[in-house]
Parts: sequence; structure tokens; C-alpha cells
Amino acid sequence: MNMNLKNPVKSSVLWDLLKRRPVRIGLACLGVLLFVVVVYAAWFADDDTDLAATAFVQRGPLTISVTESGTIQSRERAVIKSEVEGTTTILSLVPEGVTVRKGDILVELDSSRLQDDKNQQQIVVLNAEASFIRARENLAVSKSQTDSDVAQAELAYKFAKLDLDKYLKGEYLRDLQKAESDITLAREELKRAEDILASSRKLAAQGYITETELKADELSANRAQIGLDLALSNLDLLKKYTNPRNQEQLRSDVEQAEKALERAKRKATADLVQAEAELKAKESEYERQKAKLDKFNTQIDKCRINAPVAGMVVYATTGQLRWRRNVEPLEEGQQIRERQELIYLPTTSAMVANIKVQESSLRKVRPDMPVRITVDAKPGEVFWARVGKIALLPDAQSAFLNPDLKVYDTVVYIDGDASALRAGMTCRAEIIVEQHSDTLYVPVQAVVRVGADTVVYVRSRNSFEPRVVKVGLDNNRMIRIIEGVK
Repeated sequence: MNMNLKNPVKSSVLWDLLKRRPVRIGLACLGVLLFVVVVYAAWFADDDTDLAATAFVQRGPLTISVTESGTIQSRERAVIKSEVEGTTTILSLVPEGVTVRKGDILVELDSSRLQDDKNQQQIVVLNAEASFIRARENLAVSKSQTDSDVAQAELAYKFAKLDLDKYLKGEYLRDLQKAESDITLAREELKRAEDILASSRKLAAQGYITETELKADELSANRAQIGLDLALSNLDLLKKYTNPRNQEQLRSDVEQAEKALERAKRKATADLVQAEAELKAKESEYERQKAKLDKFNTQIDKCRINAPVAGMVVYATTGQLRWRRNVEPLEEGQQIRERQELIYLPTTSAMVANIKVQESSLRKVRPDMPVRITVDAKPGEVFWARVGKIALLPDAQSAFLNPDLKVYDTVVYIDGDASALRAGMTCRAEIIVEQHSDTLYVPVQAVVRVGADTVVYVRSRNSFEPRVVKVGLDNNRMIRIIEGVK
């Protein structure tokens, strides 16, 4: 009433809307909905169990498996690698998928750089050979020269000893005898001169000879006396000075000649050792340079890669692009490195699947486990296989691309006839870990760890209660319950 008094026009419009049938029905429904919500909230205010996601414990068959993608490859194959050092370029390449015979050319690599190195190395080999020949001849000359020097030193030593013996046993005795003979003769001459002088003095006193003749006889006597003194002096010099000096000199000559012989022998040995060492060094250098030249020839020969066995050509890069995005398809003009795998030649019809098992699933996988293989190129067909080899360390390439992801290279051997498969095909491998015909299982999200216990939460009337259970393996969707719930 008051509203109509304040705003008559607006009240009239609102009354007209309320008189319409659809509006009245909508307002009635809204009122009923509000009533239901209020009642539901009041009834279930203390029970929130319906707000949680739940699942039933199921019993039935359960397969625990690990599924990974992979690539089909030949089980036994000849791996063709580049054995040319460094990097080189592919000049020609056999097409992929072609069946070749043993000895056919598969790859031809660029050898121009190796040819230049070979030509340069040939010059080095010729110089090394000339140095080797010169060292060899120098060794022969050194042997001849050292033999001559040693022989000459030995002869000088022998002569020095002979000179000493000759002096001690010959020359000295001769000089001593001569000195003593000279003394004896001098004394005889002096006695004779003295006798003549005495006679002359008597004759001169009697006047038979002149004064001049007397003086001549006196001079002769004095000369004889001087001769005797000189002979005595010579003997004394011979015994006291000449003989000791000559002996020392000759003994020194012998000692020096002996040392000179020793030096000659040592020098001969040193010269021979040096010449032999130089010869060995030159020979080693010559052989090294020849080996290097042979290596260049071998490297040039390895630029033409022939098929070691007959088979169908499969490029090594086929199937790798999925895992290694930086691998380019093999083609002519491509740069390749040493030891890089180029071509696979399957030697048998047996095939394998190369897969990568994630670290979280590695504890489930064991060798000889059965594997179910499906191939994208063969829809509807199933190939059975078994787990072969599992790598001990994670794949380094995958770890480099994603450090948080650890995968292990695993080889799966395909059993039976695999002739329908081709290397490089994409496949999915389901590794059958366990198969249970009748067991309990729940979703993996329903199982949690509480301390050291494995727990599921079982719904009661108005709440959830924890229940400790014993679990088995899971297949990333369902986990097997061994005991603890029904």
C-alpha cells in the first residue's frame, strides 16, 4: 500500500507481470528448489561421504603388463660403419631397401683430402728413407773409425811399454857401461899423460927438450885430467838425473798410452752407441712414416665400402628419428663421422623390437617374460615375443634430452615367423608381467602409503575408515589386492 502511494506507476507494472502465468510457474519452481536444497543441507550436514570419488573392489581376471613403443629391427645383422678418421662426405649411396650381393658397393666417401695427405706423406717417407740410409752408412763408418782408433791406441801403448823395457834393459845399461868405459879410458889417458910429463920434466932439466915441448906435455896432462873429471861427471849425471828422469818419462808415457787406449775404447763405444741409436731412431722414424703412408692408403681404400654379406639395405638412421630428433636421414652429401653406423644388412629373417622401459617400470620387467607385439603397419596382427636383454645403465641420449626421464634400452626377441615385418617399423610391445585368472583389484588411485603401511579407505555409513592391505603389482590402472579387503 505504501509502495503504491510512493510510486503508483511502478506498482502497476509489477502487478501486471505477476498476473502472467509463466512468471508464476517460474517463481513456484524456484521456491520448491530452494526448499529441497535447505532440506538436503540440513539432512546431510554431518555426512560428506557422497562428495568423494569411490570405486568397488572387483574380482576377476587381471593382467599386469608394461606397454612401451619401439622399433622393429633385424635380430642378426651386419653393421656397416664409417672407418675413415675424422669427418667425411658421402659421394654415393646405395638406395635403401635394395637387396645387394656380397662385394657390392654400398657407400663411396670423399677421399680427396686423403689423397693430398698421401702425396705429402710420400715425400716425407722418401726423406725418412734417405736419413735412415745415411744413419746406416754412418754406423759402418763409425765402426771402422773406432776400430782404427782403438788399434792405434793399443799400438802406442805397446810401444810405450817397449820403450820402457828397452831403456831399463838396454839403453841405460849401455849408457852406464859407456860412462864407466869413458872413465877407465880417461884414467889411462891421464896416467899416460902424467908419465910423459914426468919424463919430459927430467929431459927438460937435462936440456934435452925445449920449454915449449914441456908445456905441451903439461897441457896434455891437464887435458887428460879434465877428460877424467868429465867422464866422472857424466857417470854421476847418468845415475842421479838422466836415468831417473828417463825412467819417469817412459813410465809416464806408458801410463798416458794406457789411458789414451782406455779413452779410445770408451770413445769407440760411445760413438758406436750413438751411431746405433741414431740408426734405430731413423729406422723407427722411417717405419713410422711408412706406416702412416700405409694408413693413408688403407683410409683411401675404406672410402669405398663394400657389402660383407648379401642382404637388404637398411639405413641406420631409419627408426632413430623418433628417439633422436637431431638425427638426419642418411643421404648423399651428408657429413659423417668416424665409427658412425651407416647401413644394416640383415643376415637372417629373425627380428627384434627395440624398446625403452621407463625407470618406474624397470622393477617389473625380467628377461624371458612374454611380450605381445602389435605393429602399426600390420593392424590386427599380433606377434609374440620374449624379453631379451635389458641395459644396465639408462640411455644417455634420452637422459640428455630430458634429465628427469630415465629409460633403459631393452631388446625383445620376436618368436616364430617374422617375415612380414620390416626393419624400421613402429610397434607397441606389451610385456606380460603377471596374469591372474581370478583376483581382487582396485584402481591404483585408491591405494596410498601411510608411513610403512599400504592403505585403502573403505566407506562406512557416514565416513571412510583406513584399512591396511597387502598389494601386488599394478598395470598403471589397476592394482592387485592380495589381502585386507573383500
